[in-house]
Amino acid sequence: MSVRELVVLGTASQVPTRHRNHNGYLLRWDGEGLLFDPGEGTQRQMLRAGVAAHDLNRLCVTHFHGDHSLGLAGVIQRINLDQVPHEVTAHYPASGQRFFDRLRYATAYRETVRLTESPMAQDGVIAATRDYVLETRRLSHPVESFGYRLAEPDGRRMLPERLAAHGIKGPDVGRMQREGILNGVALEEVSEVRRGQRFAFVMDTRLCEGAFALAEGCDMLVIESTFLDEDEQLAVDHGHLTVGQAARVAREGGVRHLVLTHFSQRYSEPEEFERQARAAGYEGELTVAYDLMRVPVPKRR
Repeated sequence: MSVRELVVLGTASQVPTRHRNHNGYLLRWDGEGLLFDPGEGTQRQMLRAGVAAHDLNRLCVTHFHGDHSLGLAGVIQRINLDQVPHEVTAHYPASGQRFFDRLRYATAYRETVRLTESPMAQDGVIAATRDYVLETRRLSHPVESFGYRLAEPDGRRMLPERLAAHGIKGPDVGRMQREGILNGVALEEVSEVRRGQRFAFVMDTRLCEGAFALAEGCDMLVIESTFLDEDEQLAVDHGHLTVGQAARVAREGGVRHLVLTHFSQRYSEPEEFERQARAAGYEGELTVAYDLMRVPVPKRR
């Protein structure tokens, strides 16, 4: 059975706390696993969450601040130690190549796995498979930072009553799907568009065009909300979002499920993040993330 869910490995920002590890987020998308921003301690959090190295197909780094990338060294070595049988692709800002190199070869180990480096220097599609397109947009942070968006291609849902009305049944349904027309009946006459699901990952950034573009029409948006609204000047100064700003991105993008994360150590109670997100007008499903939780991608409408 296909699984589409977010496994939260860590939710702290610059400094981990007793209850929050550095960042780490695994998106399970059917048979693939995309690991976003593995901060320090991610390998241990994977163990606690029941995530194996074999589950990883892509490593997606938004930028090279330590809370988003120090875990790369351990994760890459674990992939090799466990001799993951498939290719693993690493996406990261090209401007941070020297940091990726240092993390990849931080210590001595035996390389057994094909790790393909895929640095990015501009907005656009960085991977296209049969099941999804992965694209990136530049964000606004003191160091170069990119957000990610995964989009499933639209499909078509067959409508039984229309098929029956045209006498199409059995093997002919599959033939209609493959060929697009059967006995003068077009596929569009017996089906409707099934919108593909969309997921976005937006980490360290100020409000910017890229954040809004990534969030547009998403079923799930995972986004940083480092500060509460009363600390907006700190957010501006350090290149981050407040919870109200994150909620605005989700609201204007029509996001169905908003996942808030990347919390400053100065806050100990999560309830205020939910309150301020609702006060900013976001009315969809809302999760204030905590370590080791699992959040299902919303089912299609």
